[in-house]
Amino acid sequence: MNDRSVGPAGEAINAAALMAGMNDFDHRDLDGRLLEALVAVCEERSITRAAERLQVTQSAVSHSLARLRAILDDPLVVKCGRGIAPTARAEALAARARGVLEALRAIAAPERFDPARVRETITIAANDLQRDLLLPPLLRRLRARAPHLVLRVVPSAVPSAEMLRERHWHLAISPRPPASDEIVQKRLFADRYRVFYDARVREPPRDLAAYLAAEHVSVMYENRRTLEIDRVLAERGLARRFAVWVPGFSGVAPFLRGSALLATLPGMLHAELLREFASCAPPFACPELPMYMLWHVREQHDPLHRWLREELQALVAPALARIGLSAAPGAPPPG
Repeated sequence: MNDRSVGPAGEAINAAALMAGMNDFDHRDLDGRLLEALVAVCEERSITRAAERLQVTQSAVSHSLARLRAILDDPLVVKCGRGIAPTARAEALAARARGVLEALRAIAAPERFDPARVRETITIAANDLQRDLLLPPLLRRLRARAPHLVLRVVPSAVPSAEMLRERHWHLAISPRPPASDEIVQKRLFADRYRVFYDARVREPPRDLAAYLAAEHVSVMYENRRTLEIDRVLAERGLARRFAVWVPGFSGVAPFLRGSALLATLPGMLHAELLREFASCAPPFACPELPMYMLWHVREQHDPLHRWLREELQALVAPALARIGLSAAPGAPPPG
């Protein structure tokens, strides 16, 4: 009995077998190169011209078609006169493949970032020194191009990797980067310690002995977490005598004013918060005070986050120049 005599029941069996074969293929076997080859062959009606268009060899195109035939259970192209023609199935698949390829190109293309479309709230963690120095000009720069952006500023205290990992903060500005491979740091500038005092009440400490004999006001953001200079003194077996601790730089002036206390703090505080006080260099070698921009590695290539970091970096030099400092490491603070 030949194929033309199977009757309706046989035709139904053959159709079911064909559908089963087509339904068995795994769509994950398809990739962009296979779909590009299919579209090129359908449009060019030639293996040679398709290969030239794709800038591959004819054998590469033939191999792609062979893979597609195995996946889709369709010949895809047939001889037509002296050339080839796509099957109806191939034409239908090529029409759908064009949309898939456009979607893939959109995924692979660099994301176009338009600040004017930003409507997010950006959270930056910074303590009062870096907050007052950098964030007002940053807001002006950001909102000049992103008028709907909202800036939320929170205290950073001593930053933790968790706060950046969990996206409580988009960015932190701090001299104390957390010890974590997940956190990226970018040095913004460096400052020097200065000893501040009320010149109406006392003279500057003439030497280390006078410095250690005086009582001090200092900042503590976390329990038992002192400044770097206290670690330096401790290594020499020395320690300051503290009269008062405050939770931020803005709390220092009321205690310093009218007292014989000393406050050893970043020199750039002379520009704003401590401008009414005299200052001198510490009577011992102190480390620099670097300031870092900190973010989670996950945000490294995010267009909005990259723009935020670029804008912050761009305003550092003008902000420091406004208070008479240089962004160069080790630049002397105002006296």
